[in-house]
Amino acid sequence: MSTLNKWIVRFAFYIYMLYIYLTVASHHEVYSFLLLNTFLGYIPIELAMHIDIQKKKPTLVTLIILWLLFYPNAPYVITDLFHLAMLDPYNSSTGLMEFNLHLWLKFTNLVASAFGCSLMGFWSLEHVADIILIKFKLWSKHNKIILVLTLIIFSSIGIYIGRFLRLHTAYLFIDPKQVIPQIIQMWNPKMLVFIGFMTIIQLIFFFAFAITRNSLANNQKLIKENRSSSQK
Repeated sequence: MSTLNKWIVRFAFYIYMLYIYLTVASHHEVYSFLLLNTFLGYIPIELAMHIDIQKKKPTLVTLIILWLLFYPNAPYVITDLFHLAMLDPYNSSTGLMEFNLHLWLKFTNLVASAFGCSLMGFWSLEHVADIILIKFKLWSKHNKIILVLTLIIFSSIGIYIGRFLRLHTAYLFIDPKQVIPQIIQMWNPKMLVFIGFMTIIQLIFFFAFAITRNSLANNQKLIKENRSSSQK
């Protein structure tokens, strides 16, 4: 990602979080959690911007470990869409959806946070996977698929921990003695099924992201070829 695009992403997240603080969180409205969840979802995106091939291995490994610990916060925000159920947009007498701009504003806030964090999170996922494989001389399409799938499964476990154990990544540093026993004891069949659901959702997002990127790259190649042929 170019330096310009990095600052565009930063600026967009900063403006959005300031907006949520001023219009939602400062008024203690029901969706005030969006500020914290969006901030946590942004952390791995910012970390990924500092992960590059020029970094020395000790620094690079430290950044990757931090990214790995915080990454589940990005796709986690997708689960906030469950809070759309609180909007109740239907008229009780007609059963039809009401045209209420206040409700649509809340819908926009939830979707903007969920899609902004998750889509940029998937960029960070692919970026970090590429850097790991290139830096440690393990690059191949087969290895990339395995690594991406492993990271997605890891993030699905993180989503479960955040959603149902109510543990944030920071707790690992603040009170690991409380967190680790809960993580050890959380494994059960229903939890594994949930992880499967979250993995499927993330794989759909990731492959849609990858297909779109490849398609646009091919289009850019065709445009360049067309320009070069027209100039001859």
